[in-house]
Amino acid sequence: MNRAVLAAMAATGHTTDSLAAQTGADPKTVARWANPGRIPQHRYRTRVAELLRREVGELWPDVIRREPDWFRQWADHEREAIALRWFESSVLPGLLQTADYARAVLGSSPTAAGDVADSVETRLQRQAAVFDRPQPPLTVFVIDEAALRRGDPDVMAGQLDHMIALAARPTVMIHVLPLRAGFHPGQAGPFIIATDKDGEDVGYLDDQAAGHITNDVAPLWAVWDTVRSVSLPRDQTIDLMRARAWMT
Repeated sequence: MNRAVLAAMAATGHTTDSLAAQTGADPKTVARWANPGRIPQHRYRTRVAELLRREVGELWPDVIRREPDWFRQWADHEREAIALRWFESSVLPGLLQTADYARAVLGSSPTAAGDVADSVETRLQRQAAVFDRPQPPLTVFVIDEAALRRGDPDVMAGQLDHMIALAARPTVMIHVLPLRAGFHPGQAGPFIIATDKDGEDVGYLDDQAAGHITNDVAPLWAVWDTVRSVSLPRDQTIDLMRARAWMT
């Protein structure tokens, strides 16, 4: 349990129901905020911290320590989504990365800030917040085959084995967009579409400086439908990953 949250609730006399009443959140959602790795969405965090008379960083230190300012709002959407659809063209999606692969990718940038080890840990925490929920979201990944061919063979062998294991989960779907598909609209760049419990969609796009969120997801859906339609089925994707793992 998150002892800092529980202690603050005890000290201020707040209960799950009282916090829910004053924030507008569902009581079940509020109860999860006291679980390890569960962090309220941005619109709730500040208000809860005020009610509990603590700083946000005292209650959920991972927010301050691990997530860049520009990324925190998206991380909220990611944690609360019931479905995530992710397209990547040059590297493997962060939610699928092993520690070794993440270390190689994060350490390759000349503009990498801070401790790479902390960034890797952040990425692993993100994965746990998505995949280790009692009811994990549906996660669908479309990955350009070029990303499977890039990387140190020793790192890629373990990485591909990890993805094969994840692809066996009923809520994880991984599809490779083969090189033989030729040019496609996804070459413009990676993106993610998150769907929340109310059926609302929000998109995330990354660039060299920082990522940004968009509510204009119609163009992303058009690209998604295209790249998904020319990707390999689930079983053929797993066969391809097994073949690539054997070749590394």
